[in-house]
Amino acid sequence: MAKKSRPSLSLSHFVGVVVFSLFFVPKSVLGVKQELRFGKNGEFKILQVADMHFADGKTTPCLDVFPNQMPSCSDLNTTAFVERMIQAEKPDFIVFTGDNIFGFDATDAAKSLNAAFWPAIESNIPWAAVLGNHDQDSTLSREGVMKHVVGLKNTLSQVNPAEAHIIDGFGNYNLEIGGVKDSCFENKSALNLYFLDSGDYSTVPAIPGYGWIKPSQQLWFQRTSAKLRRAYMRQPEAQKGPAPGLVYFHIPLPEFASFDSSNVTGVRQEGISSASVNSGFFTTMVEAGDVKAVFTGHDHLNDFCGELTGIQLCYAGGFGYHAYGKAGWSRRARVVVASLEKTEKGGWGAVKSIKTWKRLDDEHLTAIDGQVLWSRSRAGVRRKKQVGDAE
Repeated sequence: MAKKSRPSLSLSHFVGVVVFSLFFVPKSVLGVKQELRFGKNGEFKILQVADMHFADGKTTPCLDVFPNQMPSCSDLNTTAFVERMIQAEKPDFIVFTGDNIFGFDATDAAKSLNAAFWPAIESNIPWAAVLGNHDQDSTLSREGVMKHVVGLKNTLSQVNPAEAHIIDGFGNYNLEIGGVKDSCFENKSALNLYFLDSGDYSTVPAIPGYGWIKPSQQLWFQRTSAKLRRAYMRQPEAQKGPAPGLVYFHIPLPEFASFDSSNVTGVRQEGISSASVNSGFFTTMVEAGDVKAVFTGHDHLNDFCGELTGIQLCYAGGFGYHAYGKAGWSRRARVVVASLEKTEKGGWGAVKSIKTWKRLDDEHLTAIDGQVLWSRSRAGVRRKKQVGDAE
């Protein structure tokens, strides 16, 4: 009996297998939920990357840099900046807040997405992403882009929550950050992260401009926030109020226009490109009572944080080199650190403060605009003052 010969594998087949294993999670482990929790130092650090506008890599030119930078500047400068930030800050988690690729200039959406997120994938740091208004302008729809992202390694992104049978957009989900291992908060979510799809453009003919967060998304947010509050205020270690929440999406809310240079940390150098209608999501967050800060992108020349009705509204500032910017005004990223309080027994308890700063893509990765976004002690003083005013 003749011995059967084994089929030969071509180089292209081998390369395809290698690429798949580098970028994608095997389906057998897609159901495994990665655990996020505070470190033994009582901190949880988040790196926000806004508006990478990645396209085709080294052949894609930079925008709004000095003429002498143009010959050597490309998407690879964006990749290098992500890598520098990861190395410098060593974040526990990375959030990409939309316009991750610039679809109009991306020949192959899947390849561009793989390359854009590669530094996060390679770092083995958990990461998540939401969509902007340009991610779908290549060879994948918005749903297709989000499904591709969800299949990449180390991501905790979700297409949409399983419990929400009807919800607008793609990329609405939440993540819970557990307390320190072996602490009294080990089985509680000490910090809650919400991610929403702020859409791309209005689908209502009579309403021009950008998209907005729809009622179905707000209903999901309200129910999720209420569920997390109930869990946090139950025994063991029942708390008197909700755990703090942070919200990430791409297009800023109309309320971002409430600020000028006198009442923000950072700069406002362009108009607020929000939807032309107010969908009421800011009010929804205020009513929920747990949200302490919102983080967006979209307007690349704005990088401020301003507080309105107890919620910090923050831009990250433009990150990507194939995105519009301003020559001489460095690309930048935002870092947020939540810190836990020490308990009477010396362990770690609830979140006591949330701080932020930005880093510039200059020679020294200069840190600027450090500020406290929220602190438990300051919130307590504000509540006491409100009670006193009422009396």
